[in-house]
Amino acid sequence: MGRDLLASRDLAWRLMIRDIRAKYRQSFLGIFWAIIPPILMAVGFTLAQGGGVVNIGATDLPYPAYVMFSMTLWQTFVEALNGPPQAVTAAKMMLSRINFPREALIVAKLGEVFFNFGIKLILIVGLFIWYQIPITWSVFLAPVALIHLVLLGTFFGLLLAPLSALYQDFSMGITLITGFWLFLTPVVYPVPNHGIFGSIVNLNPVTPLLVTTRELATTGVISDPQGFWIASLIAMVGLLLAWIIYRLAMPYVVERMSS
Repeated sequence: MGRDLLASRDLAWRLMIRDIRAKYRQSFLGIFWAIIPPILMAVGFTLAQGGGVVNIGATDLPYPAYVMFSMTLWQTFVEALNGPPQAVTAAKMMLSRINFPREALIVAKLGEVFFNFGIKLILIVGLFIWYQIPITWSVFLAPVALIHLVLLGTFFGLLLAPLSALYQDFSMGITLITGFWLFLTPVVYPVPNHGIFGSIVNLNPVTPLLVTTRELATTGVISDPQGFWIASLIAMVGLLLAWIIYRLAMPYVVERMSS
């Protein structure tokens, strides 16, 4: 596994460059599509809160900044989750005709996720400047928590990748599930501490990773360090197991696709 991962570097780089160019080549707004969704989400929920339609509660940041920052992190998680199924599905012809390290597809998508986050970083820096959010030393630890969040998304995506290549139901199901999952994650509201809904949100493995990334980048005070490390352990161990399953399943998937 280690040898194949190292051998996949050059191909992964070429695939990543190809996919990024293809994604933004025929788009008028280009890379700005990476920051438009969090801006629209923030505008919508800010207007809803200001009109008394929803009662969000107190947040550590000004509410528009809170939603845009949180939505940026959520988008990155969803991109990491969607990456492996999309990569395997798009490479069906390539998989059935060429023998190459299958890890190249996943590494290329991971590179694309971090490239897209680099674009979103422009929005985050703008938020810090516009709302005069103070910067603490903990901001340098925020990328570590972000990587754990991406690893969690890659774990789920890698687990679903072989099945998504064979059955379109899984690809469509991911869209439905992530849409519902968004409302179980404290993206547009602070972490609830009471009731059944609060328990569900706190059991969500995305919650401690997303919240800790946000806290390290802003306040510097981690509210749930235990939950963060438990979710990080789930992400790392799960990713390793999903990688093994991926390698075992891909020969059968390629055989099914070829036939």
